Amino acid sequence: METSFPGYQKIDPETWPRREHYRYYRERLKCGYSLTARLDVTEALGFARRRGRRFYGCMLYAAAKTVNEMPEMKLMTAPDGTPGVWDTVHVNFTVFHEDDKTFSDLWTEYRPDFETFYREFCRVVETFGASHGVKGRPGQPPNFFCVSCVPWLDYTGFTTHSVGEPALFPIVTYGKYTEERGRYTLPATLTISHAAADGYHSSLFFQNFQENLRRFGSAAHER
Repeated sequence: METSFPGYQKIDPETWPRREHYRYYRERLKCGYSLTARLDVTEALGFARRRGRRFYGCMLYAAAKTVNEMPEMKLMTAPDGTPGVWDTVHVNFTVFHEDDKTFSDLWTEYRPDFETFYREFCRVVETFGASHGVKGRPGQPPNFFCVSCVPWLDYTGFTTHSVGEPALFPIVTYGKYTEERGRYTLPATLTISHAAADGYHSSLFFQNFQENLRRFGSAAHER
């Protein structure tokens, strides 16, 4: 059975170095894990304040840029069971409703350029942000990952439980930022299937995430 998705590259399971790990964690021990690390958001927060940008939009961009830079974070399994990698994945994010204290999922396309990404993020929030229910924006594409925020709590650990097989796509969660000696940090959590990533890949994810957050302090973002 031939599988075809736009922007999807099939992996040859016979030559893929990760083939045994993938099969083991998809067929025998179907597990995922959550890993929490502390990230420095001083540059990103300073950029948001100087430029009048929403900090949430800056965090979504940094997370999306990080995920799209790593093939391990863009895995999928086609209906015929074939593993593959998306060329690009888009970000599914949550918005909170103050009136009834519920949330809704929205999604926005990933764009490598921050200002282009941010404009689309703002358009999506303005258009769909008041929609209640779990899915606030219809038409979510199959190539996505998730970001959510717990801005009320500076937590030290976060675990996501699901029934059935863990999703290959990453779930990124972050909490309340706090200040100490002029630097701002927050907890961030990556939840992912063990078939997609091990501790090495998760550690690299946080290193790259941190670097992308620091780049908000560079001249390129200030133009």
